[in-house]
Amino acid sequence: MQMENEIILPVFGQFDGNIKKIEKSCGVQIVNRGDDVKIVGEEGAVQKAQSVLESMAALARKHEEITEQNLEYFLSSAGEADFGELERVYDDHICITANGRPLKPKTLGQKRYTDLIRENTVVFGIGPAGTGKTYLAMAMAITAFKNNEVNRIILTRPAIEAGEKLGFLPGDLQQKVDPYLRPLYDALYEIMGAETFMKNMEKGLIEVAPLAYMRGRTLDNAFIVLDEAQNTTPEQMKMFLTRIGYGSKAVITGDVTQIDLAEGKRSGLTEATRILSGIEGIGQITLTNRDVVRHPLVQKIILAYERFEHRKQREARGNKEKGSR
Repeated sequence: MQMENEIILPVFGQFDGNIKKIEKSCGVQIVNRGDDVKIVGEEGAVQKAQSVLESMAALARKHEEITEQNLEYFLSSAGEADFGELERVYDDHICITANGRPLKPKTLGQKRYTDLIRENTVVFGIGPAGTGKTYLAMAMAITAFKNNEVNRIILTRPAIEAGEKLGFLPGDLQQKVDPYLRPLYDALYEIMGAETFMKNMEKGLIEVAPLAYMRGRTLDNAFIVLDEAQNTTPEQMKMFLTRIGYGSKAVITGDVTQIDLAEGKRSGLTEATRILSGIEGIGQITLTNRDVVRHPLVQKIILAYERFEHRKQREARGNKEKGSR
């Protein structure tokens, strides 16, 4: 395959680090002579390596940084994702963060997630830690707010231990629930900037509150993000969904593998996704370990836990079948 001289360095990486990783992962040998890049190996392995190199070259031509996360993603999705679709991921521009960094989706799953948010009134974003569920939802909320598509932003999450352990914390109720809401504040500071955030919060244009504060309200012309929704009860979820008013948009995020509700209690998130499936204006997406944009080790941790859970389920089924004989 041909590759322009100016993109060879970013694609190959420092000391050919990217190429060595591709060679090890795909089981091929990659040789570069001028602008000609030759891949040697079995046909399937060569096709996979070429797909990865083409994706990286497309990124370099757009003057995008090629990171370890990019490379890991291209390796995991090679041969399964449409090349043109992969290119479009990096054309999506959500907003600019407070420090001037452009914020974009980094995986096909994230791209589909942001498209669903644009196209629907209510979106359920489900997936493991590190897939950008909450961060992207908040970026979309801030963009809608800046574009005057909504008048305010409301961010909420359940404080599931409010009846038991919060009472031991010092301060008033707001100070007690702030530790539960801290991840939302951190994302707002990074995307919007602390000063802009504080000004809008003082005006009541941005509200960060526990889910219990939503009861009895009707939320018009607002972008509402419900985080950690796996820890809502079915009653809380129904209460939240029926708050949505005219001109509003809601994104509900959660990780169904990390439910902290008391044993025997049903998750409002899992129930709602079943009940509301197929309704026009309500989108649902499940992000996977491939959409994790944290340290590559996080992907491996999630996969290890998934294998462990599947093994436990198989053993439980086997024990149940033995007991019924």
